[in-house]
Parts: sequence; C-alpha cells; structure tokens
Amino acid sequence: MKRIMLGILFVTIIIPIRAQVTLDACQKKTRENYPLVRQYGLIERTKEYNLSNASKGNLPQFSLSGKATYQSAVTKLGVQIPGVSIKSLAKDQYQVVLEMQQNIWDGGNIRTQKELVKTNSDVDREKLNVDMYALTERVNDLFFGVLMLDEQLKQNKLLQEQLGRTFRQVSAYVDNGIANSADLDAVKVEQLNTTQKHTELLASKQAYIKMLSVFTGDDIADTATFERPEAEVSTPSLTAGIYRPEIFWFEAQNGRLKVNEQALKVRNLPRLNLFVQGAYGNPGLNMLKNEFTPYYLGGVKLTWNFGGLYTFHNDKRLIEANRQQLFSNRDVFLFNTRLQATQQTTAIESMRTLMQKDEEIISLRANIRKAAEAKVANGTLTVTDMLREITSESLAKQTKALHEVQLLMDIYKLKYITNN
Repeated sequence: MKRIMLGILFVTIIIPIRAQVTLDACQKKTRENYPLVRQYGLIERTKEYNLSNASKGNLPQFSLSGKATYQSAVTKLGVQIPGVSIKSLAKDQYQVVLEMQQNIWDGGNIRTQKELVKTNSDVDREKLNVDMYALTERVNDLFFGVLMLDEQLKQNKLLQEQLGRTFRQVSAYVDNGIANSADLDAVKVEQLNTTQKHTELLASKQAYIKMLSVFTGDDIADTATFERPEAEVSTPSLTAGIYRPEIFWFEAQNGRLKVNEQALKVRNLPRLNLFVQGAYGNPGLNMLKNEFTPYYLGGVKLTWNFGGLYTFHNDKRLIEANRQQLFSNRDVFLFNTRLQATQQTTAIESMRTLMQKDEEIISLRANIRKAAEAKVANGTLTVTDMLREITSESLAKQTKALHEVQLLMDIYKLKYITNN
C-alpha cells in the first residue's frame, strides 16, 4: 500500500514538473541539440592536428633522390704521365642520395605557423558562436509565439463562457417575449465564430510547439505549460555596451591579420640547417675513380631566399587593406546594432505607455457591456448591439494580455540585440 501511495505521489509531483517549459531550458536544449554544435569539437581537433604538424617541422627531415645523366664531356687530364694509365670517366653517371636535414634556426617560421593555426581556430570558433547565437532569436520567437497564442486561447475561452451566459439570457428573453429566435441565432453565430477561432489558435499553437520540439530535441506535449519569464525583468541599458559574438569574431580576424604580418617578415629571413648526406653513385667523391662507390658528407647550410622581397610591400599593403575593410564591417555592424537597440527601446517605452490605459479601457468596456445587457432586458437595445459590446470587452481584455507578452518579447529582443 505504501508503494502505491508513493507511486501516486511521484506521478502527481514529477509529471507536472516535467510539463513545465521555460525559455532558459529551451535555449539550453537547443544549443545542445543543434547539429552545428558538433563543429566545436571538430574545430578543436583540427587545431590539435595542425599544431602537431607544425611542431614536426623541428624533427629531422629525410629525403631520398636519385638521378641518371649523360653528359657531352667529362673531366680529363691535359698531360700524359709516363707509366701511368688513367681511365677517363664515363659520360653516363648515376647517383642515389639519402639526405637528412635538421632545423637549427628558421627565423621563427614554425612559431608563426603555430600562431596562425591558433588564430584560424579562433576565427572559426567565433564564427560558430555567431551562428549559434542566432538560434536565440529563433527560439525566442517560437516561445513567445506560444505564450501569445496561450493568452488568446484563454481570452477565447472566457468569451465562450460569456457567450454561453448570454445565450441562456437571450433564451429566457425569447421565452418572455422580449427577444425573438433571430436574436438567439445571432448569439449562436457568435458562439460558432468563437469556436472556429479557438480551433485556428489551437492549430497555430501546435505548429509552434512542433517547431520548438525540433529545435530542442524534446517531444513537447501540446498540453505542456509554458512558463512566462519574470515580469519585472530589467531593460538593458544602451550605455552598457554591446557584447555580441560578432564583436569577438571581428577581433579574432584582426588577430589573424597580425599573425599574417609576422609571417611576411619571417618569410624573408634566412634559414640555418644541419645536413647529412649518404649516397651511392658513379662517380663518387673521387672524380677520378670510375666505379660505383658509397660516400657521405655533412655540414651546415645557410639559405636565404630574396624572392619574397619583390612582393613584400604589396603584401603588407594588402593586409592593411583587409584590416581597414574589417574595421569598416565592424563599424557598420555596431552602427546597425545600436540603431536596432534604439528602435527596440522606443518600442518598449511605447508598449509600457499603451499598457497604462489597458485596465481603464477594460473597466469602461465592462460598464458598457453591463449597460447593454440591462437595456436588452428592458427592450431598449437589440441583442446584436449587445453582442458587439461583449466582443469589444473581450478584445480589450485580449489586447491587455497580448500587450503583457509583447512587452516581455520586446525586452528579450533588446537583450538579444545587445547581449547584456
């Protein structure tokens, strides 16, 4: 018996909790469920692989080469030595070389490659943050869309109840001869219209919930309760700054340009390598010995390629042009974002001003509706006119409810615009 009671208690407590849907939970689950989130791991793995590859530049580098040549002339002694026969070299020569090179100093090339790998990874990650942040607005629109439809459904239900009471009143009036069957039909028409509206609203809500389910990866029930965010949420201040992911994306791109500038300088610095060669060929190091012999040699090699100096200044100017274009794009983004934030702030203030009159309008509409009901009872007003006043009162209540949700939606939209 205790187990049964505990099971019932578990069901009565846990199920309602699961039926609660919050905006924060939807945002979190969307970020976890969206396929794009897997790219964070791919970016990190790509970064690790590229860093590992760059580090291998300090390891000994081996190369194997071979050649076979035929030449028109070979080295010969210009004098004859009595009693000594020196065989001339063959005009066909062969060589196989295995060479090992060890980097001693590369002017910072490997270090610059690692920095470039890191900055490329930073740019990719910040761009991914921008794409993921865009989900916030899409989820907000769906969530607040459900809240608005919920409010309309509530007001629709209240209107149906009011029309039900009106139908009973008019039925009594028909029985007493105050009204006729046409008046009763008018009430029925309004009831049917309200029922149709309920069906439309419910279908729209179900569509929104299905889309939200796709984003979150959860099967949200149509009967789930969508919890309204806190009503006293503070409005972000425009002086607090803008912290959108796009700003960090621009900064990451600028960081990559700085590394590209370093790479230009490194490209024109000399390289110092230690090398060892092991070879087998004909001839070997002894040019007078016409046979296949093994040999080796080693030493230090300095290389300095001046070809990059031809384009150095143009490449540097190109990087600076890219930087100016980047700064221009950033300034355009900040300008448009501040403009959107200003417009949204104005919309919030306007909505709050409208809401100050909602209660007064509802109160006046209620008085007008009551007066209309009394006039119908006295036979001085038609039922159609009374239905018009009932509908007007319902619309006033619906407008107030929608204004409350719209205010929240506007505030959260401003939060999205500024990200603070």
